[in-house]
Amino acid sequence: MTVFSAADFSNHEQVVFVQDAETGLKAIIALHSTALGPAAGGCRMWRYASDEEAIRDALRLSKGMSHKNAMADLPLGGGKSVIIAPEGSYDRQALLRAFGRAIHSLGGRYITAEDVGTSVADMLVIRQETPHVSGLSTEPGKGGDPSPYTALGVYSGIKASVRHKLGKDSLEGLTVAVQGLGNVGRHLCAMLHKDGAKLIVTDIAQDRVQAAVEAWGAKAVGLGEILSVEADVLAPCALGAVLTAETIAKLNVSIVAGAANNQLATAEDGERIRQRGILYAPDYVINAGGIIAVSHEILNQFEEPVVIAKVEAIGARLAGIFAQADKEGLSTATVADRLAEEKIAAARKKNAATTKAA
Repeated sequence: MTVFSAADFSNHEQVVFVQDAETGLKAIIALHSTALGPAAGGCRMWRYASDEEAIRDALRLSKGMSHKNAMADLPLGGGKSVIIAPEGSYDRQALLRAFGRAIHSLGGRYITAEDVGTSVADMLVIRQETPHVSGLSTEPGKGGDPSPYTALGVYSGIKASVRHKLGKDSLEGLTVAVQGLGNVGRHLCAMLHKDGAKLIVTDIAQDRVQAAVEAWGAKAVGLGEILSVEADVLAPCALGAVLTAETIAKLNVSIVAGAANNQLATAEDGERIRQRGILYAPDYVINAGGIIAVSHEILNQFEEPVVIAKVEAIGARLAGIFAQADKEGLSTATVADRLAEEKIAAARKKNAATTKAA
């Protein structure tokens, strides 16, 4: 497979393959678009089954970040990086510092932060090699771990989805099936429980499942069951591509609204969900809370009340997409993609005109 002919290559501006033999680092940095600003998006560390899978993830995630940042009206483009977790033992700090040097070589075109498999502590290590990293700490002007803000945005999006689809202003008594109890999933469950929602949960880590059962009275189900359980809302909060032709046919919910990136396996899956009468909250719109917080840190403008207000506005943004999709008889995914691409195209045109005038 070559990058240019890959199914998920979408006019990416730059794809960088990084290798450092001394530390065992193998990574991919994908810059989808810098039309709106430097490409921003987290660093994922995962044990991929193949190089092709890692490339696909980087390409899909970086395009999603372009759309996410555009729809959140942020002065940032879209990028993403993936580190292929080495087999066996390795020096994590040395590997991350090598990765930081790779980021620094891009001259600020890419800014990283936490993602699946990385943490605030990891970002602090990367920061030793480059200033182009965010999500660092809770010191003044820094937002720290973006996960709580991502969860808050998803929570606001679920409430907007419930209001639109079910005509309810409260989550009291509703059932939400949460797939994945990582940092975002756990914060989300706490918010939903506080509002009186009933929880059905699953995760690859059984200690997380048990903690959810004990803390929130959640019902635990197997990994293979969560996508077909009867609930009002399904909240995918793990890895992407969980919504396929096969799984969509088995959905037993009214709403899909969760934190995972790239939930749709293919572009056609958004229409499949619509045909089933299920409301889908486009993932890169509902899960933008983390990057909203990170963007304020990048711009040295982090003020928590301002950030929270912008994250909570995700609900209103989704409501507008839902209304437009209903009006045009289109899937919510199609409407969101169109709006995001229009914003990016307008920025690209403006940049070209500015360059020409100069």
